[in-house]
Amino acid sequence: MTVSPQHPAFVLIPPEDQHTAFVFAAPHSGRLYPESFRARSILSDAELRQSEDAFVDELFSWVPKKGACLLAATHARAYLDLNRAAGELDPNLFSPPLDPSRLDISHRVRSGLGIIPSIVAEGAYIYKEPLPAREAEKRVKEIHAPYHGKLHELLDNRRKRFGSAFLIDCHSMPSETSAITGKSKHPDIILGDSWGSACAAQLTATAEEALLDAGFHVRRNVPYSGGYSTQHYGNPNARLHALQIEINRSLYMNERTYEKLPQFEGVKAALEKAMSQVVTAFSASISSASGPNLKNAAE
Repeated sequence: MTVSPQHPAFVLIPPEDQHTAFVFAAPHSGRLYPESFRARSILSDAELRQSEDAFVDELFSWVPKKGACLLAATHARAYLDLNRAAGELDPNLFSPPLDPSRLDISHRVRSGLGIIPSIVAEGAYIYKEPLPAREAEKRVKEIHAPYHGKLHELLDNRRKRFGSAFLIDCHSMPSETSAITGKSKHPDIILGDSWGSACAAQLTATAEEALLDAGFHVRRNVPYSGGYSTQHYGNPNARLHALQIEINRSLYMNERTYEKLPQFEGVKAALEKAMSQVVTAFSASISSASGPNLKNAAE
């Protein structure tokens, strides 16, 4: 039985009029840092926010007006990362250590970025000492299970109703300014479709074209090809399509002070214009229970 947390695991904003097969999710925009978590950390509040996709849920707050729903995290990514599998845990982060044979020790876990991260950035370790072993089960049950249970339900309902379902997983990325040029090493937006395996080729292409037309510099898959949600839910052969979108934080926020820039509303409006075109294009293509004739991007 899932234990109810003090705060809900997610916020779901339903569409004003559900007429699309789209679900937008913001798994890293949560801003809740529980007091018990902060007491265990050696980092300041500002340092803990380094891994937070600040304001991404607000950048996509227009989604319900377009007939789609928005599922947003409440808890901070540093506390629990919703874009990870439930078993992606570092056994040595806990005392007593967890049984590694029961875990998925992925490259993300080995780099300190599992479902319960040990770092927020390279060299920025979160905890003073190992966590009680019971903390792993507690956080997964209270936050991860309800969020992904709801996301699975939303996508399944849309696939049953429309024949296909589309997940747009919304993230932000640090700008990583070059010391030589002083400019961001990353483009404005990176689209991740797991190198063509997570969604139809048409979805990635349509999103790329719309974002380019809106004035964004767009790249595919490098260095962010899609995390757990994209890989887990993206199954074009089952008419489930998942596309990850990473937005350069320097476009809309001060990465040092975590304040919105004056350009915030303009970036939000440009995203709305571009992604509304994507939603409209694929909603129009769904004309029967069998769904649109979409080809796997890897074909």
